[in-house]
Amino acid sequence: MTTATTGADATITTGTATTGAAASRTPAEQASGPGPARSRSVPAWVWALPPVAVLALAFLYPLALVVQQSVTSDEGGVSLDPYADVFASEVFRDALTTTVWLAVGSTVGCLVLGFVLALIIAFVPFPGGKAVARFIDVFLSFPSFLITLALLFIYGSVGMANGLWTDVTGAAEGPFHFLTTPWGVLLAEITYFTPFVMRPLLAAFSQLDTGQLEVASSLGAGPVRIIRQVILPEALPALAAGGSLVLVMCLNEFGIVLFTGAKGVTTLPMLVYSKAILESDYPAACVVAVVNIAISVGLYSLYRVVSRRAGA
Repeated sequence: MTTATTGADATITTGTATTGAAASRTPAEQASGPGPARSRSVPAWVWALPPVAVLALAFLYPLALVVQQSVTSDEGGVSLDPYADVFASEVFRDALTTTVWLAVGSTVGCLVLGFVLALIIAFVPFPGGKAVARFIDVFLSFPSFLITLALLFIYGSVGMANGLWTDVTGAAEGPFHFLTTPWGVLLAEITYFTPFVMRPLLAAFSQLDTGQLEVASSLGAGPVRIIRQVILPEALPALAAGGSLVLVMCLNEFGIVLFTGAKGVTTLPMLVYSKAILESDYPAACVVAVVNIAISVGLYSLYRVVSRRAGA
């Protein structure tokens, strides 16, 4: 009888020890269970190989070919003569100037128009204000040529505005022909890229403490002063981030210039298309492309710095 009790006690003691040992094991050790030791984990750099390989094949390799072609002479050797020829070309200088002033002009127009429209949507209550704010998000997904086609339907040579003019006056043609000029390209780019400025502005305005506006108004500040001293300082980071993004996109815009059919408006992307497709001058096209890429990367770096400081 004593022996049986002792055996039971030993069994209980052993079970308690086993339970305590199991409890002392970590959850990871308990999940692993008995069996052979787990194999060593795969190094982190192995998981980076597939995306790096895809990036190299899809982007870096074609980019390397463009750079290589831009420094290849007619004899097949490495030379900077293509750069010298392109930089000495008046067509390239005109395209660079046109690209810069269109990008800067469009950015300024987008900043002014976007700030005004964002102010109205955020601080002036009107029916459908929330629907308009949501439509801006949808507008960002539209292709650029769609806006150009819409403007052509309205202000084109055979568009609605010219058609109405000829119907009323009996004239042979209407007065609206600005879409085929640089000003038409500027209008189309401002129309398309303004929502890219409005989106970060609306986000910034939604975080603005309305108590500041109420205090400023109670102290006798008018709307203009409130905008200048209260709203604008809070909106500057969003304006800088949105403006930087628009500047980069306007610099590389191709569809708007192509679809407007603007005569005499040659930007850097259009010059690449002309040299490569129409003239089959691939070294010159690659030189222009490398210059465009260098400017774009520089502006994108500026955009990232501004966005980081703005908390975007």
